[in-house]
Amino acid sequence: MKIITAFDNKKATQALNFLALKEGGLIDKLKVVKLMWLADRLHIRKYGRPIFNDIYFAMPYGAVGSSAKDLAGFNVDGDEKEYLENYLELGRGYKIKSKQKVDLDIFSDSEIEALEKSYREYGQLNQFDLAELSHKFPEWEKFREVLTSKSSTRELMDYDDFFKNPSKDEGFKNIFNESAEILKTSEEAFSENIKVASYWF
Repeated sequence: MKIITAFDNKKATQALNFLALKEGGLIDKLKVVKLMWLADRLHIRKYGRPIFNDIYFAMPYGAVGSSAKDLAGFNVDGDEKEYLENYLELGRGYKIKSKQKVDLDIFSDSEIEALEKSYREYGQLNQFDLAELSHKFPEWEKFREVLTSKSSTRELMDYDDFFKNPSKDEGFKNIFNESAEILKTSEEAFSENIKVASYWF
């Protein structure tokens, strides 16, 4: 997967916190990781860059941000763990619990917009509905055969596929309806950002 910068641990932590508070202070780990993917997908399609710069995999339970998954499971250490535990704690079961308000200053206005829209449009779904939903997007669909046949447990996704549209007859509320002009502009901006990043990574 092409990346622009390193994974932004602080933004991802605050996104976990933001979405947990939207859920009343406690959110399922699988659900929150799916909502973060949807927010990232929204943002890159409209603004030409991801929010978290995570590495995404297609897995049996759908699209998964690798580093976001580690954060949600508290499988981090050092400064990342200290920062995470200042805002969140593990609740009972597969839940993440907020400990204090979100540091919104870490986000741009467009990033908050994407997180808000992700929760507003899909937050009513549970974790299993969101997993099923993610199977209907092209970045997961291309790996359906190998994942359902169990010949692979995960496949690396490509941000380029985030610019592709799901089929119109998939039977779910599709908010990824940007105009062709916006998508073209965003994809060009993303490609340019990748070129610039290639000088540094």
